[in-house]
Amino acid sequence: MPTTNGNRKILDLKRWEFCAPLPVATQAGSCICSSRHFRQQQLFVRSNTEAFVYNPAEDGWVAIASPALAGTFGAGVASVAGAWSTGASVGVASLAATAGTTSTITTNQTLARDLRGYRVHILAGPNAGAVLDIVSNTVGANSIITVATQGTAFSASTVYRLLTPRWYVVGAGTLAAGSFRVYDYATNTWTTLSITGLPATLGTDGKLVATPSIVDGAFRAFATGTATSATSTTLTQTGKTWAASQWINAQVRITAGTGAGQIRTITASTADTLTVATWTTTPDATSQYAIEGNDNVLYYLGNSAVTMYRYDIAANTWSTLSPVAARAAAPGTGMSAHWVHSAPEADWNSESAIVNGRWIYSMQGAGTGALHRYDIAGNTWQTVSYAPASETFSTGSKYALHNGILYIQKDATGRWFALDFVRSELFPWGTMLYPQGAAVVGDTAFDVIYQDGATDIFYVHIGLNTLNIHLRQQVI
Repeated sequence: MPTTNGNRKILDLKRWEFCAPLPVATQAGSCICSSRHFRQQQLFVRSNTEAFVYNPAEDGWVAIASPALAGTFGAGVASVAGAWSTGASVGVASLAATAGTTSTITTNQTLARDLRGYRVHILAGPNAGAVLDIVSNTVGANSIITVATQGTAFSASTVYRLLTPRWYVVGAGTLAAGSFRVYDYATNTWTTLSITGLPATLGTDGKLVATPSIVDGAFRAFATGTATSATSTTLTQTGKTWAASQWINAQVRITAGTGAGQIRTITASTADTLTVATWTTTPDATSQYAIEGNDNVLYYLGNSAVTMYRYDIAANTWSTLSPVAARAAAPGTGMSAHWVHSAPEADWNSESAIVNGRWIYSMQGAGTGALHRYDIAGNTWQTVSYAPASETFSTGSKYALHNGILYIQKDATGRWFALDFVRSELFPWGTMLYPQGAAVVGDTAFDVIYQDGATDIFYVHIGLNTLNIHLRQQVI
């Protein structure tokens, strides 16, 4: 029987509920981030040596291996989940199978967990373009993944990636080898990544932002279609009416037909044509495509500076962005940064003038109510007006995004607000009555969604400031 949410505003008051306590109290720099896969698990990084994973389906925490972060733990630590994995391999965009059958893929990875329910994405070779549920897998070296039987046997020419969680964590203080690391769920490994291109030190406050193609367990496409033609570096669908340059820095994925499985970053776009790096297999009029968030990039914002950095996952490299217009002011303590991708309003979903997926919104914090947004396609910052803008946010503020609304705890006051980006309005969202400890920098709020068919029931979770208290509240 389908779930029905019968709660009604005014009739039903929101209530904070106690959840399984955090294993240890939060402190300055502690952060929690959600994976967007079907289990919606969260990574809680409490210190340079302590990390835990939360399973919302069971309301329980489990310790994982030490992050072994370099530097001084505190303000500036940030984490974010990625959409895909190459296991323990870094600096690559895909993995190559070593053998296969019509229903199995032999990997060169040492999988540490049963991954059934997660998926594997075939990028090239036999069955290219397929996104397949993992039915089972062996645990240990050269793990074998089993999927539903396909028409063609997988082989050593099969190229794939795992659609399983990966959490990226950047540390604080003086950066050194081990200050930027990734935890891979499938292989249960921490791996050190490059810090070249980041500042020598990170502090005050900071956020990592991803723009994944997978949101809440499913691909989130901003536009789809079938090509009418292509060249070695373009894809065209005659009749589209896109705004010029609107898709720059998004990705296009060939979902079916000639060239299926290929993913490219869009470097230029016109009303009906996308320009990309050279295709391995040039698409044609059979090629179906989806335009999505770019899986291959992360952004770092903060450190009391307007400077913003972009990380290329496949290349394992950082670059400094040079926006057309710089951010109006440096973010400070209590800042936020969120990629807004799923506002339901029609005008935000028109593919001819897309709004969803184009902006990273960021509260400035530092005792202000200022709101800025970064245009991913235009590489420029704007100051955003909203009303009322009288509330200010600083140390202890926590944030959780759902669709086009940002839920905000002000400092450690327990006062909550809902910032509706579509309507440019800040609404009061109640007050948490449970007293908190001293306010600390670090975002320990997160979201969990219960899904049953078309029904989505959304919860805001929070680990309270300098306590191990963990609460949730349903959004009515």
